[in-house]
Amino acid sequence: MSSVNPFEAKCLKTIEIGGKQFKYFSLPDLGDARYADLPFSIRVLLESAVRNCDNFHVKESDVQTILDWHAKQEAGVEIAFKPARVLLQDFTGVPAVVDFAAMRDAVQRLGGDPQIINPMCPTDLVIDHSVQVDFSTAPESLQKNMDMEFERNEERFSFLKWGSKALKNMLIIPPGSGIVHQVNLEYLARVVFANDGTLYPDSLVGADSHTTMVNGLGVVGWGVGGIEAEAVMLGQAISMVLPKVVGYKLTGQLSPLATSTDLVLTITKHLRQVGVVGKFVEFFGPGVSQLSLADRATVANMCPEYGATVGFFPVDEKTIDYLKQTGRDEENVARIKEYLRAQGMFRNYSAGKDPLFSQVVELDLRTVVPSLSGPKRPQDRVAVSVMKRDFEECLANNVGFKGFGIAADKMTTTVPFIYEGREYTLNHGSVVLAAITSCTNTSNPSVMLGAGLLAKKAVEKGLTVKPYIKTSLSPGSGVVTYYLRESGVTPFLEKLGFNIVGYGCMTCIGNSGPLPESVTEAIEKGDLVACGILSGNRNFEGRVHPFTRANYLASPLLVVAYALAGTVSIDFEKDPIGQGSDGSDVFLRDIWPSREEIQTVEQKHVIPRMFNEVYAKIQNGSPQWQALTASEKLLYPWDDKSTYIKRPPFFDSMEKTLAPIQSIANAYVLVNLPDSVTTDHISPAGSISRNSPAARYLSSRNLNPRDFNSYGSRRGNDDVMSRGTFANIRLVNRFLKKPGPRTIHLPSGEELDIFDAATRYKENGDQLIILAGKEYGSGSSRDWAAKGPYLLGVRAVIAESYERIHRSNLIGMGIVPLQFLDGQNAESLGLSGKEQYTIDLTKESLASPRQIVQVKLSTGSSFEAQLCFFTEVELAYFKNGGILQYVLREMLAKH
Repeated sequence: MSSVNPFEAKCLKTIEIGGKQFKYFSLPDLGDARYADLPFSIRVLLESAVRNCDNFHVKESDVQTILDWHAKQEAGVEIAFKPARVLLQDFTGVPAVVDFAAMRDAVQRLGGDPQIINPMCPTDLVIDHSVQVDFSTAPESLQKNMDMEFERNEERFSFLKWGSKALKNMLIIPPGSGIVHQVNLEYLARVVFANDGTLYPDSLVGADSHTTMVNGLGVVGWGVGGIEAEAVMLGQAISMVLPKVVGYKLTGQLSPLATSTDLVLTITKHLRQVGVVGKFVEFFGPGVSQLSLADRATVANMCPEYGATVGFFPVDEKTIDYLKQTGRDEENVARIKEYLRAQGMFRNYSAGKDPLFSQVVELDLRTVVPSLSGPKRPQDRVAVSVMKRDFEECLANNVGFKGFGIAADKMTTTVPFIYEGREYTLNHGSVVLAAITSCTNTSNPSVMLGAGLLAKKAVEKGLTVKPYIKTSLSPGSGVVTYYLRESGVTPFLEKLGFNIVGYGCMTCIGNSGPLPESVTEAIEKGDLVACGILSGNRNFEGRVHPFTRANYLASPLLVVAYALAGTVSIDFEKDPIGQGSDGSDVFLRDIWPSREEIQTVEQKHVIPRMFNEVYAKIQNGSPQWQALTASEKLLYPWDDKSTYIKRPPFFDSMEKTLAPIQSIANAYVLVNLPDSVTTDHISPAGSISRNSPAARYLSSRNLNPRDFNSYGSRRGNDDVMSRGTFANIRLVNRFLKKPGPRTIHLPSGEELDIFDAATRYKENGDQLIILAGKEYGSGSSRDWAAKGPYLLGVRAVIAESYERIHRSNLIGMGIVPLQFLDGQNAESLGLSGKEQYTIDLTKESLASPRQIVQVKLSTGSSFEAQLCFFTEVELAYFKNGGILQYVLREMLAKH
């Protein structure tokens, strides 16, 4: 192993900025003409490789491969990448810290020093996913929800506080501060690090798929599985395939009626059609300079929805302006600009030479129209002008992404109900939930202030929102509250029920809380397709709320508009949104604020002072956080009575030496799944159903249903999470006729809860696999979507294709990802899923990446499939039983 960087002599330079001397690795001093043609996102990978080159973790060949990007991008070659930092939120952060605590125990058991287990890479954790909308539409909603958050999560929060003290190099932002991505954008992002006198670009991986939001600030970062994030925290380089880079050229200017949300929904649909899974997308062209930093961040946030690894906007003058606006230190901002100029990483979107791209696609901003996406996927964009017709077609269509299969004689079903002493009616398309959520849009003052101005005009006209509609506003940071209040729109939002309910990821993650009981009874009685409208980025079936079968993503302005209308079955051009206090019809166009109005308010009220005041005290937390007690011990004192925090069994049988890989023999199929099964289907984050295996377990621990909390909040307890695996009520299992978290125990033919079936298989010594269609594991980065199946006994998944992060997570847990050969799937091969499967994992098949193996069936037939280990490092992880076991053995060997 070499520790001397071979590029020091040639590239390590000194630069003077503001009278101070700094070192940096100069990429122009490589003297390679290919550098000038590289996409800016690839230049960040190159700088990391040059700076971290030790010919062990990062090799000189990695540098040459990246320099030769234009020729090598098609080859699927492997490179190593060391991000500058790691970003976590609490849903993914709690299990990461739990694993670190368990690793310390394992190191001690194996004769090592537990103090070696610490983040070696700077790690920021923002507690933002634990708050739920239990209370809304009232001034006290915020405080009540925060009180409930601490009541439910005191144990988890105390554990995280232990982690903040016991683990070095970790910063924890307390609950109530805002959503991780906006706090990252406004506060945590460095853009350029100045570490021990050395300058280098900020870069990160985050255990949340929407980490990409920071790409809008010119920071390369993307979501990885929690397992992979832990390895980076432990000093490992990411092994990745050199990505293709799609250049997305923006021209023209948005129309006065279009918002950044409309733009991102248009881009999402477009790039899904282009096909960018596993690729970088880099935005360029004169249209980019028309977009504010917040607009860019909105586009970057939705990167997982269009399927790319990153959606990158290189740093330009507008980035610098944003850093000043958000209160960054002037000396630091000057340093960022000068360093990036010296490196050839500062962009002028309207002039200068464009890089070479793998492919170029183009969008004229003038073609963007007001839009929503839904009713079940973010890529299914619908123009507002055709929304009414589209929804009515969805009602009649066969069940699918754009269909509900409602019979013709049930189309006009109307159900009366009583709420707060008055009678109302619900029908298909009725809006029962309207949420201005914290992610995607509340980084953007223009749409937030636009929603406030629309609310002001609506109130002045005498319009109201029906009281049974659950309305809520969860700002992305305290700055949002500040400028909404200062601009004077807060009272009007509150008048329509959009009171602030919390600071964190709420409705979009499924923490939407309960709907009124009379509303849910009416929905069930009429089997109605009720609707949720949210300004988030995910609307997968069963995610937002169990009783909203249709969910639409929309700008904050349209969230307010549809809440006022009370239905999605409305043509805003022809139909009035309501009647004013004078009895006259009011149309949406009558209350829609102009872009000039919004910009005037934004320029006046979104100022640096707000950011400085909010972030000066962010690390202190609330009085409740400050009062929390936490253990001071090096090893975490596990409490056997805890239902939140439990030592996981992942390292219990681990030894220092490797055990031989066992082949998979006569395995049964636990579940037989269709296309687009998401991580929400595999490991839901929302509420725990009262008749589920997890509920039965919690009841056996003497908990009442009101104290069950959510799956997301209990990710530190494997007993809950293994029972919650495949527990989504909308899961489609081909073994069964209707959706639900059930399966057939094949040897007996009994229908059981999936956890109970897996338990019975395990008791009988049977091995398990999963059959799946295309895009298996799409959606949020979720480590329990791999950990859960592992604990159920799943040895392999055979799918048509995988979402990038989930495939990586499966390998990280020692599960074999197999892919049908091109043109083949379970149907074409005549697989019912009721066969038994044997997969020989020989030394030869695991000798190198991308091997083809034979899968033998109990029927006597067989077929070939590809082992989806794409790099040598992935093979090493698998042979060690998982990524954490690999890292543990490495650390023990070094110490």
